Amino acid sequence: MAIARKRQVSLVDTKYYHCISRCVRRAFLCGEDHFTGKSYEHRRGWVGDKLLELAKVFCIDACAYAVMSNHTHLVLYVDDKKANRLNDKAIVIRWHKLCKGTLITQKYIQGEKLSKVELIFFNQTVQQYRERLSSISWFMRLLNESIARRANKEDNCTGRFWEGRFKSQALLDEASLAACMAYVDLNPIRAGIAKTPESSLYTSIKKRLDAEVKGQAQPEYLLPFNGSNSLEGLPFDRRAYFQLLDWTSRQMRPGKASVAQSEPELLTRLGFDEHN
Repeated sequence: MAIARKRQVSLVDTKYYHCISRCVRRAFLCGEDHFTGKSYEHRRGWVGDKLLELAKVFCIDACAYAVMSNHTHLVLYVDDKKANRLNDKAIVIRWHKLCKGTLITQKYIQGEKLSKVELIFFNQTVQQYRERLSSISWFMRLLNESIARRANKEDNCTGRFWEGRFKSQALLDEASLAACMAYVDLNPIRAGIAKTPESSLYTSIKKRLDAEVKGQAQPEYLLPFNGSNSLEGLPFDRRAYFQLLDWTSRQMRPGKASVAQSEPELLTRLGFDEHN
């Protein structure tokens, strides 16, 4: 029997979660369908674009992601404290970017005065929106619903595109967080569709490495690496994570591809002095 989502997510224990969504009916999210010969590669960008859009609104950040042929991996960080810091107006404005809201919230945004009864309902609605903006279930619901609608429209069909619901796994410490992020970032390599992390299209690691090479700030919709002493951001150094990723990518596993041992180390390939 499936476990209720509220029993799987406990922000008191951890704010990091690994979420997986899989397609049904042999549907292809992206890549090439070998049964029909049709390519769905263009759909990969849909997930990244929607992820960026939602990350700007929700109080949830993406730590890592990978868009595969018929499933997606996300490692999410829930910033519920940020949701509690936002004032009522900010909460309503954010939610209206996702949904229409109610007549009362629309009236509030337009600057109209609310009656005492309307104010009671308004406060209840704002609290509901505040909880939703730090809810993994709502984040995944809006992400998957958007992709499903676009895919069904393109395929000229109706019905489920995703499995009944997404799977989520709590990441309880730094070691499990780092291991899970590496697992997600290396998914294309293990599947044999990419040879190196920097060539793994539609993954968070490619976005991070591209920014690193160009000397740019880390992508705004990805939770930044801020070191082990930071209270905000990923609790380890990004170069250390890149080295961990490089080491992990070379480990051989039965039935899984790996980075060739002859490849230079990741930081060397990116043009960085390993000693520094």
